[in-house]
Amino acid sequence: MISSMTGFAAAQHETADYAVRLDLKSVNHRYLDIQCKLPEEWRHLEMVLRNEIAAVIHRGKIECRLFVEETQTTDNQLNPNWQTIDSIVSLGQEIAQKYPHLPNLSVADVLRFHSQFNNKKQQNNEQQQQVIIELLKTALQQFKDDRVREGEKLQQHLLQRLDKMQLEIKQLEEIFPAILESYHQKIQLRLKEAVENINEDRLAQEFALFMQKADVDEEFSRLKTHIDEVRRIITTDGEKSIGKRLDFLMQELNREANTLGSKAVSIESTNTSVALKVLIEQMREQVQNIE
Repeated sequence: MISSMTGFAAAQHETADYAVRLDLKSVNHRYLDIQCKLPEEWRHLEMVLRNEIAAVIHRGKIECRLFVEETQTTDNQLNPNWQTIDSIVSLGQEIAQKYPHLPNLSVADVLRFHSQFNNKKQQNNEQQQQVIIELLKTALQQFKDDRVREGEKLQQHLLQRLDKMQLEIKQLEEIFPAILESYHQKIQLRLKEAVENINEDRLAQEFALFMQKADVDEEFSRLKTHIDEVRRIITTDGEKSIGKRLDFLMQELNREANTLGSKAVSIESTNTSVALKVLIEQMREQVQNIE
C-alpha cells in the first residue's frame, strides 16, 4: 500500500489543571528525519517520542511539536502551601546573607518555586507524561491514515501513466514492422544510387547501422518489464519503503526510453520516445512524494 510522505495530524487533551496538544507534520525527505520541538521541561521525553514515531514512519522529514499549558485554577490561587513558601523564603534569606550581591527573591520567584515543589504539580507531571505518549499514538494513527489517503491518489496517478505508456509501446510495436520495411527500402534505394561506385566497406557500414537502429526488441521488453514491476509494487499490500525502489525504476524506464529514441528510424519512434519520457517524468515527480 502506498503512503505519501506529506501529512498532518493533531491530538489534544484538556483537564482542569492543564491542556496538552501534540502536532505531527511531514514533508518529503530522502531518509527518515525526525525533529521534536518540545518545551524545555519535556526534553527528556524526546527519545521516547522519536522511537514511537520511527516504529510507524519509515521515510520523510517529520516534525513533532508539543504544547503544554498549565491552567491557573482558583483552588491553586486560594490554597497555597504556606509551609513550602516559608521554606523557600527562609532559604532565600540565607542565600542573600551568604551572597549579598545576588538579587532578592521576588513574589514571582517564590510562586514559581512553589509551583515546582507543589505535590499536586508533580502528580500532574506524571499524568501529563502518560497523556503525551497516548496523544502521540493517537496522532500517529491519524497521521498514518492521512498519508495512506494521499497515497491512494498517488497510486491512481501512477496507474494512469503506466496505462498510457503501455498504449504508446503497443501502438509502436504494431506499426514497427512497416517502419522497418520502409527504412530498408530507403537503404536499398541509396545503395542503388551509389551502385556504380559501391564499396564493400561502405555496404557493411550501412547494414550494420541499419541493424543497430532496427533492433529495439530489447528496449520494448525492458520497458514492459519495468512497467509491470512498478504496477506490482504500487498495488501490493504490505510493501514498505517503496519510494526508493520506485525512484530507481523511474531511472531505468527513462534509460530505456532514451535508448529507444537514440535508435529511432522514423518520426513515429521519436514521438513515442518523447511521449514515454514525458509520462516517466510525470511519474518521477509523484514518486518523490512516496514513503
